[in-house]
Amino acid sequence: MAEESFKEYGKEEAIALLYESTGINRVSNPSFEPASGSEIVSSSRLFVEGIDFDLTYFPLKHLGYKCASAAAGEIYAAMAHPRSLAIRLGVSAKLDFGHIKDLWSGVTVAMREHGFKTVDLDLVPSPNGLTIAVSANGERLKLTKGRTVKARSKDLVCVSGSLGAAYLGQQILEREKRGFENTADDSSQPDLEKYKMLIGSYLKPEIPAGAVTRLEEVGIYPSLGFLVSHGLSDSLKRLVRDSGLGVKVYADKIPFEGNSFAFGKEMDIDPVSAAMNGGDDFRLLFVIPILSAEKFRREFQTFDIIGHMAQPEAGAVLVTPDGVELPVKAQGWNDDRDLEVADY
Repeated sequence: MAEESFKEYGKEEAIALLYESTGINRVSNPSFEPASGSEIVSSSRLFVEGIDFDLTYFPLKHLGYKCASAAAGEIYAAMAHPRSLAIRLGVSAKLDFGHIKDLWSGVTVAMREHGFKTVDLDLVPSPNGLTIAVSANGERLKLTKGRTVKARSKDLVCVSGSLGAAYLGQQILEREKRGFENTADDSSQPDLEKYKMLIGSYLKPEIPAGAVTRLEEVGIYPSLGFLVSHGLSDSLKRLVRDSGLGVKVYADKIPFEGNSFAFGKEMDIDPVSAAMNGGDDFRLLFVIPILSAEKFRREFQTFDIIGHMAQPEAGAVLVTPDGVELPVKAQGWNDDRDLEVADY
């Protein structure tokens, strides 16, 4: 069967066919009207081929799912519910309609999973690979808005899953890519079964779609939330900046995938450094009021409590198992130019 080609369609027909292929109704205005007293929360992400993903090993369906889920994650981090989604694809000549159809199918899987009501799509030409711009709008309910309190020292810091696995998974794929390029043997396929959890964390990160609804149901209102996507260090820096407080995270409380340490030893990569600086984990990080601690532990056993807020003078620190407090360093922050966490 011949591959479907953009040459067969005009732009508008191609977009119409993409909607038709996934059973999504196309609407002229994907915006929404929030309920009285609620507020609109927005997020946007840009994914660039060669920087954020490599099509040598990244399935297009997974890529579409990951990009749309990232936008949803930012909405959840603000304790809001996803409502509308917009996708803009910069498509180069090396990709044809069938490729974009695969990517779009992943977008719509994420759309349904995270409860987006509408999605808007546009296609534009790109001279240099694939570019994906994603923006989302969500609704923060009036009750949630009214019951959120300012973070205080001793409030808990928690995350929705393992950290560092996505970076390790990417390193596995990069290693196998280099091996393939050196041999150029199409018949040789790597055995990646023992790494499937790490690779899956990178290619198709899972963000808990029902977390915000459940928090509202049990009456727990996080003071602050972030999507951990550029490493835990970056999120902690943002937490200190936005709260005006300090934060302490404990290295032995950070959750890891089961074989993170085995692979880390194999590749000489410290899993703690991968968690702090690796990126692409797409985990929710919430600050939970200390008065809600017991209820949170009971109701959210899939979350891990990794630290707590502190007095402002503490800054952002990583506490080692022997009690040493190391200042957190994060790429992109003026006072921290080193990408690595200090040895301990």
